Amino acid sequence: MGEEVQQGAGGLDVTAPNWARVGNYLLGGKDHFAADREAAEEILSYAPEIRTMTVELYQFHARVVRHLAAEGMTQFVVIGAGLPSSCNTHEVARKVRPGARVVYVADDPVVLSHARALLATDADTGVVEGDVLHPAELVADPVTQRLVDPALPVVVIIPTRLQFTPDVDEPFKRVGELRDWMPAGSHLVVTHAVLDSRPKPADQVVPVYQRVFRRSEDASRTREQVLGFFDGLELLDPGLVYIRQWRPDNPLAARDPERIWMVGGVGRKVLP
Repeated sequence: MGEEVQQGAGGLDVTAPNWARVGNYLLGGKDHFAADREAAEEILSYAPEIRTMTVELYQFHARVVRHLAAEGMTQFVVIGAGLPSSCNTHEVARKVRPGARVVYVADDPVVLSHARALLATDADTGVVEGDVLHPAELVADPVTQRLVDPALPVVVIIPTRLQFTPDVDEPFKRVGELRDWMPAGSHLVVTHAVLDSRPKPADQVVPVYQRVFRRSEDASRTREQVLGFFDGLELLDPGLVYIRQWRPDNPLAARDPERIWMVGGVGRKVLP
């Protein structure tokens, strides 16, 4: 992304790193600025495996979307969507379930601009400005209302944003409000970095995250704490596990799962 674009994006603060753009840099993309690259390189200096974690996160979500689409899920809401990639949710889902509808929710202007441009001619996919902390607003958005049938099960995917959201923002309460909105048969997908196996680099990486999000609170959690996001739901096998362990395409890919210190799970809302 050229420096002249930086100056032309009205209201866009390019002096502070943004996690969507940091992730794009880690994936080898081109939509990032100097502040994003500097933050990414600092994180990598403490934990080089972060680049692999970013790649494997996308692979995990592709496996989950394929599985749920094969199980009959036809509508998906992705909250905290990143920049468009080679494995967008709507593309993965439609390879299994043609006609699947997808709502992408983001609060970053770069993500919103790219997504709206990419999906301008796709009637079954929409983009909503919002975040996980304002579920009522994103549910009431006209785009969500048009694409999500409240009488049918929906898959709500929260890729990484919760791991940057401290308890003071009441993320468990907000996710609970989303669960209440989801009809029976729906699924919640959450991924979250955890500190159980890598406390030392976490001590160095957390301050970088705090700077990126301009927060003083520590939003880090253990696996046991992340389980709280699935309260009231039935976890699909194999449960909340390191993402390498969640139904790998190749058993060899699940080796040394704790090296990728991110857990993921899929919770199903059962019939009352």
